[in-house]
Amino acid sequence: MIQFDAIFLVDDDPINNLINKRLLGKTGISEQIQEFLGGEEALDVLKEVSSDHTLLIFLDINMPVLNGWEFLNKYLEYFPNRTDKIVILSSSIDFQDRQRASEYQIVSGFLEKPLTLDKIKNQMDTF
Repeated sequence: MIQFDAIFLVDDDPINNLINKRLLGKTGISEQIQEFLGGEEALDVLKEVSSDHTLLIFLDINMPVLNGWEFLNKYLEYFPNRTDKIVILSSSIDFQDRQRASEYQIVSGFLEKPLTLDKIKNQMDTF
């Protein structure tokens, strides 16, 4: 059932990361789940990950220092040839955020918090 070399949780809320890490651990889609409290930290680690490894990245958009949109722009700048799947995971219910996310070809989905097993399954079915 493993489909990804690793999952990155990029969210400034450590409680969300902990809950989501446990939830994703139940799915069996990856043996490695890493959590990051900021986008810069995730980008730094990503620089060390082989480009032939496929990641699933759950990205919050409302974060201090480097928000999700800025993360996406830097990701595109640093890693134009990676084939990772990036899913926005946000508490935002603003249609404009969904619209903006759809403008990024690298964004594979937009999920509202909280993450659930059903939401994960439905998202996985779209890959």
